[in-house]
Amino acid sequence: MSVTMDQDYLCGDYGNETEWTQIRVTVKLPKLDALTAVMSMVSNQLQIEDYSDIDLKTCYGDLIDESILNADKSIASVSVYLSAERSIPECIAFLKERFSVTGLEDAVIETIGVNEQDWANSWKAYYKPIKIGKKLVIVPAWEKYTPSEGELIVRMDPGMAFGTGTHETTRLVIRLLEDYTKEGCRMLDVGTGSGILAICASKLGAKECFAYDIDPMAVRVARENVKDSGLANITCEQSDLLRQVDKSRPYDLICANIVADIIIRMTPDISDYMHKDTVLLASGIIAERCEDVVSCFEKHGLAIVERAIENGWCALAVKLADHGSN
Repeated sequence: MSVTMDQDYLCGDYGNETEWTQIRVTVKLPKLDALTAVMSMVSNQLQIEDYSDIDLKTCYGDLIDESILNADKSIASVSVYLSAERSIPECIAFLKERFSVTGLEDAVIETIGVNEQDWANSWKAYYKPIKIGKKLVIVPAWEKYTPSEGELIVRMDPGMAFGTGTHETTRLVIRLLEDYTKEGCRMLDVGTGSGILAICASKLGAKECFAYDIDPMAVRVARENVKDSGLANITCEQSDLLRQVDKSRPYDLICANIVADIIIRMTPDISDYMHKDTVLLASGIIAERCEDVVSCFEKHGLAIVERAIENGWCALAVKLADHGSN
């Protein structure tokens, strides 16, 4: 295996928007999960600042920035980035209304102007190839990588969408994909972000993949990644969860790497997209909310086939109850 930076790589064109507004909301740490759920209703591409679990005993302790070391560990912030086409006052009004009914009245809201070039590119130096599971290697589009025998390469430019393969939620569901993607299957990815899961499923043998996201920027990024991957069997469209998803035929495999509250919200409708052997892979669930999601699945006729846990995050493989097993 060898890795070098491709100096000729050029960022994808995400349209004419270059100016973005960051909406940053800060709450007391115990309220972070509730805040994350509400912020994901505005955009499912979230930036979370939580310094409460920094471990100075690791080998990287000396490398941690002093500003982070001195940060207030009792609070946490969640940010979304909105383009000029979105109404910032309308979004803030929506957030305030949701905060008032979810116990977040004390949330502090601030808005910050952000230039796309600064936000989109500053993190690239830290995003390197990562092998997940037995076969898949997620490689940044700007890196040169020579695969070892048997490796499947998934090249990604997440741009302004969630999904680089570095986060536990994505790694968990990709490992499950290796086990549950069957040759020739029909796959659905709800909340696709960068399109990474649909691309992985296609690489693993899925015949048709349908990727949806509520955020038009994410759809644009996913389409670019699909195009750059050379795959012709992935369709990317915009949808509010399942609302605009084609259900003329059921899917063999469904992925939802979102957050617990949103998974719970879509659960009552998910069986309409499944047949008796369909496997649903749900991720983005913090361990403390896992039983809430499991309870909701069971209430709506679904059974847990497998649980995967990493660093406080949980992913679930689920089937219709008559054909699943706990």
